[in-house]
Amino acid sequence: MQLTRKKKPTEVTGLDIEAGSIAATEIRANGTVQVVGSAVAPLAPGVFHDGEVVDPAALATSLKDLFAKHKLSKRVRLGIGNQQVLVRTLRLPAIEDPKEMEAAVRFQAQEQIPMPLDQAVLEHQVVGGTPAEEGAMPQLDVVVVAARRDMITSFLEPLRRAGLEPVAIDLSAFGMIRALADQAIPPEALEAGERPQEATLYCNVGDVANLAVARGRSCLFTRVSTAGMEPICERLVATRGLTVEHAGQWLHYVGLERPIAEIEGDPETVAEARAALEDGVGALLDEMRRSLDYYGAQEGALPVSRILLSGSGSAIPGLAGRIQERLGSQIDLVRPPALAGLDDAAAARLTLSYGLGLDA
Repeated sequence: MQLTRKKKPTEVTGLDIEAGSIAATEIRANGTVQVVGSAVAPLAPGVFHDGEVVDPAALATSLKDLFAKHKLSKRVRLGIGNQQVLVRTLRLPAIEDPKEMEAAVRFQAQEQIPMPLDQAVLEHQVVGGTPAEEGAMPQLDVVVVAARRDMITSFLEPLRRAGLEPVAIDLSAFGMIRALADQAIPPEALEAGERPQEATLYCNVGDVANLAVARGRSCLFTRVSTAGMEPICERLVATRGLTVEHAGQWLHYVGLERPIAEIEGDPETVAEARAALEDGVGALLDEMRRSLDYYGAQEGALPVSRILLSGSGSAIPGLAGRIQERLGSQIDLVRPPALAGLDDAAAARLTLSYGLGLDA
């Protein structure tokens, strides 16, 4: 006799798709949050690229196999992060009526977002504001997210073909913040339930780089950059004739800590892996600097006091130290405490899916 565990409505699986792998973390929320299952599975080359679905049929097959093998809840919260998602922060007069606020957001978004709004899904969230001053109304800071409708559909189709039930679609950056915010907020502010007076820069180094500036759990700015692990792996594949999986293994093996002379293996592959990592770190640093400069130029921008690094690329030995050395700011490697029982590489890869599984 085989006993089958019935899934309760409180169980949901956070789902994060990258160019080379799928990560899924099942969360049970019943007063407390508990991780009840997780899995990482490889994804064939050409199925997913730059944060977008290329081969829906192949993705559907991989998803179906993953969820069947690991018996994960088919109720999923999916994360997206690519160049077809735009995020802007608007400052608007404080409006209490939800319908009037939605109309005001849509009106302002027409000028701020270079995307036909009739072809987009538009969502907004109030993240702060300023009190009323003499002769002026109070103001609200509103984060607006716009995503192309056909891009969203390209994700939903393979999920449904795999027999999954998408209960929410979220920005991957928002999941990253939820997963790690408690480690960014000062303990005294966390205990008192107070909002921090400074902001944190989050950077998840996956196939693409997800960057976000947040105050507490509120996202103030986010962007997606292609300066992640995918182009680094692709370079090694092209120059050394490796598979994507083997290229990733070489990058983690070579890392950025040990002198090349001390690393065993084919000298040309070792040298090319190190060069690809060095150039990749340079591209990532440029994106981090641009993000900090852009955010800092916004009206009312808070000082950024911490930089937290996560994602599969952050598990490469020496990567965090090299970024810290060249950026001149403290870089902290972080993993969700709920994933503490896993090895570092698995916890790094599952961070986004864990955050996506958490209720917003």
